[in-house]
Amino acid sequence: MTVSDGPNRPVVVLRQGTVKGIKQDGGFPHPVEAFLGVPYAAPPVGDRRFRPPERVDSSNDVVDASKYGPKAPARQFVVAGPQLESSEDCLTANVFRQGSRNSSKLLPVAIYVHGGAFNRGSASMHNTTSMVGWSSEPFIAVSFNYRIGALGFLPSRLSAKEGVLNLGLKDQILLLEWVQENIEYFGGDPDNVTLVGLSAGAHSIGHHLLNFEEGQRPLFNRVVMESGAPTSRAVRNFDAPVHEEQFQAFLDAVGCPRDLTEADIFPFLRSLPSSTIASAQDTVFYRYNPSLRWAFQPVIDGEIIRRRPLDAWQSGMWHKMPIMTGFNGNEGSLYVNKAMSEPSEFTDFFRVLLPQLTLEELKTIETLYPDPSTASSPYKEDRQGVGNQYKRIEAAYAHYAYVAPVRQTAHLASPTVPVFLYHWALETSVIGGASHGDNMKYEAMEPAVCKISESQKNLAGTLHTYVTSFICTGDPNGMGEIYPRKPQWASYNNGSPKIMIFGRNNKELVGGDVGPAAELHDDVWAKKESDFWWSKVEISQQ
Repeated sequence: MTVSDGPNRPVVVLRQGTVKGIKQDGGFPHPVEAFLGVPYAAPPVGDRRFRPPERVDSSNDVVDASKYGPKAPARQFVVAGPQLESSEDCLTANVFRQGSRNSSKLLPVAIYVHGGAFNRGSASMHNTTSMVGWSSEPFIAVSFNYRIGALGFLPSRLSAKEGVLNLGLKDQILLLEWVQENIEYFGGDPDNVTLVGLSAGAHSIGHHLLNFEEGQRPLFNRVVMESGAPTSRAVRNFDAPVHEEQFQAFLDAVGCPRDLTEADIFPFLRSLPSSTIASAQDTVFYRYNPSLRWAFQPVIDGEIIRRRPLDAWQSGMWHKMPIMTGFNGNEGSLYVNKAMSEPSEFTDFFRVLLPQLTLEELKTIETLYPDPSTASSPYKEDRQGVGNQYKRIEAAYAHYAYVAPVRQTAHLASPTVPVFLYHWALETSVIGGASHGDNMKYEAMEPAVCKISESQKNLAGTLHTYVTSFICTGDPNGMGEIYPRKPQWASYNNGSPKIMIFGRNNKELVGGDVGPAAELHDDVWAKKESDFWWSKVEISQQ
């Protein structure tokens, strides 16, 4: 099999690796062929460090496609799946297809963009093999690594001058171009591509969705944005004060001399050992992590993120295509301080996170999320091991960073394109609740989830069927299904909004009863909270 970077221009000849499914004991019905660790860009090492990605040179070399390529350098969470070594030479793709299907037509394609706050994560986090192997209709899936941390996102005025902003997003674009040029060789249709991503992966997809120029043809046809949106959290100008502050902190952490001229700073950074870069980016990221003012994030660059995301939505300057998007019930539980106990800590958190908030606006937040010491507060805490402000801060941060932006996507896009909105409500722990990212393993039909109980397998199968149906047909209701009792998923309508809720009454994992896998409901969310956070989007985009 030959992969090409253009008509009749061979780049690599792949040696096929095979991952075979098992039809019993939690295995998937269709064997999966996997082509792993295929380079989609030249190694961004040496003089290519802190530069835009470059295409792979033409070659007749044989690539061993039997194992994942390295993950990008960063301090990583311990996650399920293959544990990969770290290397700056990380720009590789993985292609998965059902091995038991002999289709004469080109198949739909899904490209998975991994999350991790733009500072962690890798392609192997997502069990794409299982997701493909369980699908009742065949499709081709692609996952990949891109540069993260300082190597992928190092915003500053000098970075803009050097032309090295948003390198991680540029890696993603090159991967999308690689798929357009090569996926037919794997049996995929380059004109039927769905982007799928969670958290930073979803934020990334949102930026590509809004990367619009008149006459520009998008490199994809529909999107699945899970727990993320282009208006989520902060998307600032490249020279925002916090970015300049973090840039200098990074230079100090790598030992860059203060008297070095601007022209010599990036050559100095390219000369350093990879371990020095990795250590410094971890130091800076975790210094800012407690305040959730994360370092090394995408910024408004005038090139990929051409304008403030809210301006792009409101001006209609975005690619019109079907959207599936949603949030988890406790998006903040993974991030906020579980020991928070004083009301002043709650207010101080938002004062630091969003310094542009006025005193009046801070008081509004306190009113919207009443102090649990008051009689009428719905945020009273009765769980052991957490501070009495935990439920309050978890809800407020979740609404600001994830829930309100996702709902804003549905609100702004649904008058123009079909939008399918969901709420993942399955509680996987007493403290974490329906935590950020919990749905990923269910979407993929991971064997560990399916083995828990028939209820959990049914929930996973229901979500998986909706998502793969959207990938294959553009409609979550569009194809034959393994789990036939799932309800019809109505598209979002601002006049009468609907939301699909997964696992709302399933308390099995926290010692309770089992409820239905999915239910379609009216989308009722406190309007005051929604209106407030939507009105504050602009201060996070300056």
